[in-house]
Amino acid sequence: MIIEVHNIKCGGCMNSIKKSIQEIEGVQDVLFAEDKESVEIVGDADRQTIVDSLVKMGYPEKGNNNLIAKTKSFVSCAVGRMSSEA
Repeated sequence: MIIEVHNIKCGGCMNSIKKSIQEIEGVQDVLFAEDKESVEIVGDADRQTIVDSLVKMGYPEKGNNNLIAKTKSFVSCAVGRMSSEA
């Protein structure tokens, strides 16, 4: 399944998303489009569970962005950058 999202800016964002989404039951892999505007989920996980997880991290589906989501994405990005450097 492919989910178009807002706020993916860099590898830190992608690292945070991948770590979180891979913990969801049924997810086998998480891939990103080159333009960083969509996430492809490989497996048979529940779509709404994935969307909810993305929203909590600040990466809502296209058309649902707001200041709170943007702020959350900056925090998720920073965490992703720190964990990729460790």
